[in-house]
Amino acid sequence: MMKLRTCVRPDGKFVFGIHKPAYTVENYRNKTVLNELGQLDSGASYSNDANYPEGPVVVEGADWIYEIPNPFSFRGSTYIDKEWAEANVNNPERICLAPRDELSFTSLLQDEGMETSLLEKLPAPLLLTLATTSTDPNDLTRLAEISCDFVKDTQNIPTGLFYKKDTNSRVRSIIHNHPLFEAVANNPVLPESYKKAMVLRPGAQGNSEIVGEYQKDNSHVYEYLRRNSYIANGHYAANMADDAIRYSIDQLTLADIKGLRQLYYQRTFLRLADYLAISSPTKQVQLSTSDLESLRIKIRTKIQSGLTPEFSSTLWGWNFGFDFAPTGYRLHASHQQIHQQYAMLPETVEQFTDDCSACSETMKSFGCGDMVAEVITDYNKETDSDFFSDYLHCIRNNVRMDGRKAEELQSSLILWEDEHAILFVPKAQTSQWELQLMALQNSDGKIIGNILDADSSARDSLNYGIFAAQKALAGLGARMVTSIEYPKRISSEAPDKQHLLYSFLPRLPESPGAFSEAQLRYINGHYPEDFAAACRLQLTKAGINVQ
Repeated sequence: MMKLRTCVRPDGKFVFGIHKPAYTVENYRNKTVLNELGQLDSGASYSNDANYPEGPVVVEGADWIYEIPNPFSFRGSTYIDKEWAEANVNNPERICLAPRDELSFTSLLQDEGMETSLLEKLPAPLLLTLATTSTDPNDLTRLAEISCDFVKDTQNIPTGLFYKKDTNSRVRSIIHNHPLFEAVANNPVLPESYKKAMVLRPGAQGNSEIVGEYQKDNSHVYEYLRRNSYIANGHYAANMADDAIRYSIDQLTLADIKGLRQLYYQRTFLRLADYLAISSPTKQVQLSTSDLESLRIKIRTKIQSGLTPEFSSTLWGWNFGFDFAPTGYRLHASHQQIHQQYAMLPETVEQFTDDCSACSETMKSFGCGDMVAEVITDYNKETDSDFFSDYLHCIRNNVRMDGRKAEELQSSLILWEDEHAILFVPKAQTSQWELQLMALQNSDGKIIGNILDADSSARDSLNYGIFAAQKALAGLGARMVTSIEYPKRISSEAPDKQHLLYSFLPRLPESPGAFSEAQLRYINGHYPEDFAAACRLQLTKAGINVQ
């Protein structure tokens, strides 16, 4: 038995455990309180007598539970209930979320002969509910009018908001109900003129500077600087522009993904060039593909000579989807408009023990890719084998854990693959619908551990893999998806066989995350192979070639 907890093995076979519960529970109950619960459809009474057994409870042949250690030990384990999973076998189309129902409060009032002005009189929780669920532009424009004050043209079309200076002379928009404002502005059905005035036009959400731009092939993306960020030294947000509004994955194009990612590649390479004193283009224009590739090669050459930049790790992520509970809890992203965020993390940070007056030494700054490096280092020490080579072998050699053969049911976890990247369903999903994208190698055969390692063709493949992942999940009905990157450190000392990895984590209505997930125990209701089959169906519908 390996000491390192992982489902990956050097022989190319995933390993997992099976719990086959059978046990006896002694009965220490003091009282029996029988009550009638109601009636069966036959007319017979129905009571709670099953809740009050006499003597011990003997459980024989309870549901099997599969336990799959995550390939990466820091991500816990996944548990699959056999009975639940069996319901999806041979029925991958069952794995989906139903589309939202059409809802119009204005039409309901009209149909009932009631005054439509009743909408404005609803209590705040109901206004918030309507703002997030209505599919009627009439409802939403009226809700928007309640939330803030608009400047309008002669055609009564919003052209902006009213603003005022606060006590610190800062200019702020006049908003009467902030939760309602956020909720209605993020509803895809709200007319675009309102969206632009409320949140999309540059400056509508504050004074964050636009420091980059991509405009090509009917796509348009702005790069905003977030100065006072929760990420030290600021971060960047690549947001779809107000003339390229994308509130759903159906509207998302491959050109959009290229633009969003181009700004990430460009900003990262330019920052690294600055840290390493490498000359770079100074014009205020988007770098061409050849300029970007030339700069990448120069940076890699310096890194390979033994230099480590002050900022040595990338951070990239994307929260797609917005929702607001009637109780005021925001359920996901800060806004619905498709966007990505990225930053760079320092190699070290000053370390203190008693107070902030004197720095004793430095400590390693955290990046999530560092945990991957730790796993592959420990794996190599224990097995004398390469983790990612074995992980890929396991993925390509996958067999179903339910005992069914490939001739009976699909057993592949792979959705899409080319020479540079592979999109697949992980054997142990940390979200019920998790997908992963793994970078493979450049045209010269070198392993891709971070975006600096990826040449032009490889970057195109990563872009396409991200696009395919989002299309597959959206096709199944996912409306909230968190996407994150696990990169190798940009350092000559980083593990040379660490692959760049992306994880796509949908949030499902009945899986909000609670004590099980807080303990890194992830509960699934399907076999990963059946989920892969469901995703391939969606990719085929979207015109994307699948494995």
